[in-house]
Amino acid sequence: MPWRSKRVEEVREEFVLQAAKGNLSVSELCRRYEISRKTGYKWLKRHEEGGFAVLKDKPRCRHSQSHSTNKAIEQAILGVREEHPRWGGRKIRRFLEDRDYTDVPAASTISGILRRHGYISKEPKIIPALHRFEHEAPNRLWQMDFKGHFAMEKGRCHPLTILDDHSRYNLCLQACANERRDTVKEKIIGVLKRYGLPERINVDNGQPWGSKFYQARYTSFSVWLIELGITVSYSKPRHPQTNGKDERFHRTLNEEVVSCNYFRDLDHSQKIFDGWRYCYNHERPHEAIDMQTPVTRYSPSYRSYPGSITEFDYSDECMVKKIDCRGRLNYKGKSLFVGMPFASRNVALRNVSSESKFDVFFRHQKINVFDLNKECF
Repeated sequence: MPWRSKRVEEVREEFVLQAAKGNLSVSELCRRYEISRKTGYKWLKRHEEGGFAVLKDKPRCRHSQSHSTNKAIEQAILGVREEHPRWGGRKIRRFLEDRDYTDVPAASTISGILRRHGYISKEPKIIPALHRFEHEAPNRLWQMDFKGHFAMEKGRCHPLTILDDHSRYNLCLQACANERRDTVKEKIIGVLKRYGLPERINVDNGQPWGSKFYQARYTSFSVWLIELGITVSYSKPRHPQTNGKDERFHRTLNEEVVSCNYFRDLDHSQKIFDGWRYCYNHERPHEAIDMQTPVTRYSPSYRSYPGSITEFDYSDECMVKKIDCRGRLNYKGKSLFVGMPFASRNVALRNVSSESKFDVFFRHQKINVFDLNKECF
């Protein structure tokens, strides 16, 4: 399991944070985190008695016992910057405040300290705030994609990423040897077991989840997601901004990890990814969510991974048709190609506005329109 490579202390902290939110029972969380109920309650009791400190090894950043002097604060600021070379004044300020430092100076003062010590060589650019659309709750939409591959000492790494739209919580950062369906499916199952099922996943039009052909864009992988009860949506061709939050995550990943580390192989890459992913979700203040950390806005889905595909019953109002072995829907002498992944599966026709036009549904998802008055293929 990919989760085994995470530090035990990080898994404990994540478990306790999700239990405190109360969205899932302790029993359900124990099942998803693959621990016994006895262990889960032991972690919760330790946290209740001593806070997160008893769940961790030594703190990641040096904490001064005295917060009263400017020298102590300055050393703390420089220590955070040493550990996170890409962080500026705003992130460092929020990071220290979240760890109960007092008398933390303004972000502009912190930037001045960094400039004085040679960490910043010029004035930072002022970027005007943009209005960003986000879904109102976690798991309404996940964005999934591969970051461009990069070379390792042995082979290439293809980072697979999944980001929750509302919280910016990174659900998956996996070092993959390729971008094939079976590889992706194995990684995604681990994510779904841990975090549950989202309402919708947005992907681009490349393999293994999409096709460049608009009329038959679904693949066997996307059909599998639909059979699990997840709606699949696609970005517009040549419009990567549709998956903009995940694209921005890729840029941050490249700046803070890929461009400044040496990678031996996939296992080594995954260890580096796991450490940075924890920092990104739990420690790194995110400017797009008012300098909060993603974990404070994320909760697992109440819909658990089913493990197997269940039967689906269409309503009596639908006309049920079976797709033939060539991936075609045949009705009243007309034929519509919906894609080979739907071969031998049942779909439903729902009348739209006339007796000749139908929406084509596979389970809960609309996959095409069948217009008998138009040339079909």
